[in-house]
Amino acid sequence: MKYQELHPIDREEALAMLEAGDIRSVSQAILRLALHDPDDHWVTEQALNLLNSPEVGIRVVAATALGHTARIHRKVDERVVPALQQMLTDPETSGRAQDALDDIEMFALRPGQ
Repeated sequence: MKYQELHPIDREEALAMLEAGDIRSVSQAILRLALHDPDDHWVTEQALNLLNSPEVGIRVVAATALGHTARIHRKVDERVVPALQQMLTDPETSGRAQDALDDIEMFALRPGQ
């Protein structure tokens, strides 16, 4: 896998990429949003929606995006941890879900803290 720098993206372009539905476009869009969009609530909502994708590749990238969002913004929406914990039961998504949970544990304050 080759490293690719992920530059900021405007929401209009990101939404078009998310709606495209192919793994590459969706992955780039959600990761670029997670790394650069200042509205962690909006990005979290987009990533949580992607956790319902039938494509395992999209679900694991959404989990990664949730971890990045928590790390960058130092907080996490109350829905994120249960959603990631549910992913732990699937061998195809458990590794990325655990990585995101580790980021949350290390970098983010959970609601109420």
